[in-house]
Amino acid sequence: MVSGAVGLSAMPGVLRSATVMDKSGIRFGGPVFEKYTNPEEWVKAVKNLGFSAAYCPVQPGEKSDVVKAYEKAANDADIIISEVGAWSNPIDPDDAKASAAIKKCIDSLELAEQINANCCVNISGSRNPNSWDGPHKDNLTFETFDLIVETTRKIIDAVKPKRTFFTLETMPWAYPDSVDSYLNLIKAIDRKEFAVHLDPVNMVNTPTIYYRNGEMIKDAFKKLGPWIKNCHAKDTLIDNHELTLHISEARPGLGILDYRVFLTEVAKLDNVPLMLEHLNTAEEYNLAAKHIRSVGEELGFEF
Repeated sequence: MVSGAVGLSAMPGVLRSATVMDKSGIRFGGPVFEKYTNPEEWVKAVKNLGFSAAYCPVQPGEKSDVVKAYEKAANDADIIISEVGAWSNPIDPDDAKASAAIKKCIDSLELAEQINANCCVNISGSRNPNSWDGPHKDNLTFETFDLIVETTRKIIDAVKPKRTFFTLETMPWAYPDSVDSYLNLIKAIDRKEFAVHLDPVNMVNTPTIYYRNGEMIKDAFKKLGPWIKNCHAKDTLIDNHELTLHISEARPGLGILDYRVFLTEVAKLDNVPLMLEHLNTAEEYNLAAKHIRSVGEELGFEF
């Protein structure tokens, strides 16, 4: 239902004060396990991991001078703050819970604007009363699509960001659940401050996509590229011992996600980070980073 793409020159926040990386460079990051108490210690911890991108180091409600100090430290160290997470359920069937989630999204988007993060990210939510991010029969319906549009507009219009964007992470059982459903949301929401947070693993929800995930990734970047502000790095693995079908997340390198395609497409974009997530220990993150760097280095990319 959507055709064409918004030109980059028409989108706010494209030009950044941080140094633009070489065309063969990839902004890469993940969680920081090392403790820090100030911006200087945070920068050191990020750099110790070899990262040029990082998750937001402060929470909504932090004092403005502290937020500004972290923004300056990131800019001086050429670190992109990739995202502010607003993880909550703004379409919860319980009105009070939905209102609290919408407030959290607004507060998080305000922080993303203050600290100059690439985006504020949440999932669209779920109509499941018992699981904020779980499957439900009403998630993939016209009524819920319209509710997501209304809710997202409310969040964006409350902040009207100039330097950042509000994004929805792709999910296997909630909109946006595919490249085309994300395009439909972009058109329906109709806000220049709305953009894309791409997690290809979360769109691997059939065996066909699983075994052809490289094609899906190419299609995603072809159609959504002008709007992509941040990407998550995971892997995907079918459990051969579970019937009927069970597709699990896995540590990068333990599944079949086509990282050669994924990294090639990320490298074409300007200052769009690739962020590790959902692992339990620093050692697991180190192994994941090692795998991704090894694939990237084979392709001639720098991190």
